[in-house]
Amino acid sequence: MKSVNTLAIGLLISLVSLPLWAFQSIAPSFEELQEMDVLLIDIREPHEWEQTGIVEGAIPITASRTFLQELAPHLDDRPVALICRTGNRTEQLARMLEPHISQEVINIEGGIFRLIAEGYEPVPCESC
Repeated sequence: MKSVNTLAIGLLISLVSLPLWAFQSIAPSFEELQEMDVLLIDIREPHEWEQTGIVEGAIPITASRTFLQELAPHLDDRPVALICRTGNRTEQLARMLEPHISQEVINIEGGIFRLIAEGYEPVPCESC
């Protein structure tokens, strides 16, 4: 009985220590993405922004050692949605970013290539 109580207490402590927001992956259409109230961050490299353009409304911030510092001025109470080319880099960055910010972190599955395959035409990146 004592070991069951210890196990229950350990489980409770682990649940309490979980972050308020859980990292999630979603695959919205462009229209759904535009309707979402999120801070959309395109983490690709400058040559990728020039090559394909970016999703309208996205803020380009390369996934680098200074990513958190560059992201900080843009943070507000909205969830942070990350997009890259195919979703691989954003999934990795979302896992690393989640413990460092209080906002929900979202990985846009399939990235900009999925949106393009669905018929979306990215806009030129004016600030890139």
